[in-house]
Amino acid sequence: MERDRSRRAWYWLLLVPLVGLLIPPIYNHAEPELIGLPFFYWYQLAWVPISVAVTAL
Repeated sequence: MERDRSRRAWYWLLLVPLVGLLIPPIYNHAEPELIGLPFFYWYQLAWVPISVAVTAL
C-alpha cells in the first residue's frame, strides 16, 4: 500500500509542464531569441523534452 502512495506522488510532477504551458502571458514575448527563434516558440519547444522526462519517470 505504501508503494501506491509513493507512486501517486510522482503524478504531481505531471502538473509542472501543464502549468508551465497553460499561462501564455509568461512566455508571450519575442525576446530573448535562441538560434533565431523568438522566446514564444523556444519556450514551448523546451517543454517537450521536459514533458518526456517527467512522463518517463
